[in-house]
Amino acid sequence: MPDANVRIPEETRDRLAEIAAAEGLSLRAYLAHLADTMLTPAERAERARATLQEWNGYAPTLAEQSELDGELDRRLAQVTSR
Repeated sequence: MPDANVRIPEETRDRLAEIAAAEGLSLRAYLAHLADTMLTPAERAERARATLQEWNGYAPTLAEQSELDGELDRRLAQVTSR
């Protein structure tokens, strides 16, 4: 697999390298491990939906979810505008 260059501040690189070394990993291995173990927002949402459905059988449709999201947004807007 070809390498990629990522531009980050030196302080960030040094901190990540220190964390990696404490785990007994190279920076490259640590970043690969981190990427493999982190979930994207979409993956987290899907896992949450699956867990909720498994826990209590609740499985809202996309339309229901959108309606509930809109209601939550309205309520948050009311609270933050006070």
